[in-house]
Amino acid sequence: MFNLGWTEVVIVCVVAILIFGPKKIPELGSTFGKTLRSFKEGITKPEEGEEGHDRDYDA
Repeated sequence: MFNLGWTEVVIVCVVAILIFGPKKIPELGSTFGKTLRSFKEGITKPEEGEEGHDRDYDA
């Protein structure tokens, strides 16, 4: 996807630890996981009340 090697991944991790600190990294990972899960659910399930709506906005 991003075509990153091990060297780049290690550099990104070191920079993240330097910026956020080692105690904040698990909290950020948890928040990122919850956000990603919510985003995926929003894509797979249509919002209630949107079924049957025509999305033609040229009217």
